[in-house]
Amino acid sequence: MIERAFPRQLHPYWPTLQKRTRAWLLEKRLMSADKVAEYADGLCYTDLMAGYYIGAADEVLQAIADYSAWFFVWDDRHDRDIVHGRPAAWRRLKDQLHTALDSPDDHLGHSDPLVAGFSDSVQRLYSFLTDRWNLRFAGHFHEVIEAYDREFHNRTGGVVPGVEEYLQLRRLTFAHWIWTDLLEPSAGCELPAEVRENPAFHRAALLSQEFAAWYNDLCSLPKEIAGNEVHNLGISLITHEGLTLEEAIADMRRRIENCISEFMAAESEALRFADSLDDGTVGGKELSGAVQSCLGNMRNWFSSVYWFHHESGRYMVDSWDDRSTPPYVNNEAAGDT
Repeated sequence: MIERAFPRQLHPYWPTLQKRTRAWLLEKRLMSADKVAEYADGLCYTDLMAGYYIGAADEVLQAIADYSAWFFVWDDRHDRDIVHGRPAAWRRLKDQLHTALDSPDDHLGHSDPLVAGFSDSVQRLYSFLTDRWNLRFAGHFHEVIEAYDREFHNRTGGVVPGVEEYLQLRRLTFAHWIWTDLLEPSAGCELPAEVRENPAFHRAALLSQEFAAWYNDLCSLPKEIAGNEVHNLGISLITHEGLTLEEAIADMRRRIENCISEFMAAESEALRFADSLDDGTVGGKELSGAVQSCLGNMRNWFSSVYWFHHESGRYMVDSWDDRSTPPYVNNEAAGDT
């Protein structure tokens, strides 16, 4: 369905993006030189963003790609803190990220590379639009940090959330509204609330992110079963709905396919809404164009997510020496008990 209905695109800046994000990971000490050399390109982090935010200015896409690469490294640290039983280290990092989010300028030289790298990427993202957008972005990411904390406690306690509870939490751990917020600097326009809250626009945005989160769960299910995970839609279906592994996979595929169909219906309605914003004024024409850009990139998210999961070494668990330990992580990352 994806290959047929959602043609793949790639931002022309991508080759430079890949090179500069690789250098940024080294500069900020987020990955060791040997890990960057062996794995960074094959993880395809820059491919994912370059296939999504089409039309973004080069410096905007670079800031987003660096932030996205940071996000994956943070996700890996979170995982290793759980695996190695480091609750104090996780609590400290969580609190530091909350603080850095509100004042990134004050944490650029932080001793923890994750905090310093986060501050650098967020400071750059804050430079593109208004303080109002910055506050919205910060509010959304504060919620993401707290959702990661809930996942930490679920995983350390062996708690598998129920299906509906999991789906609500997944919207935060996948950072639905962060990636949606970043459509705006990519379009060069901060959208007013009445546009963002338009039912068709909001639904299209939600469905594009739901597809990505659920497809991620489908593709990462073998990795997460191997790692005794508890946070995956398939695992919730097996645990709470009594499904077999095969039945859970079929249920996930059905949800994903329905999500694609529902997006295309919402997209059509949202495009009509975008057209209606062009009232003959310069401002109306610019706003209409920005909304069309955002909707076009929601559509690009489907193909970008799809190809990322089939090309990134992050999901090639069968090629790992240890199916529960990704080879691209520092398995003894900074932390304590």
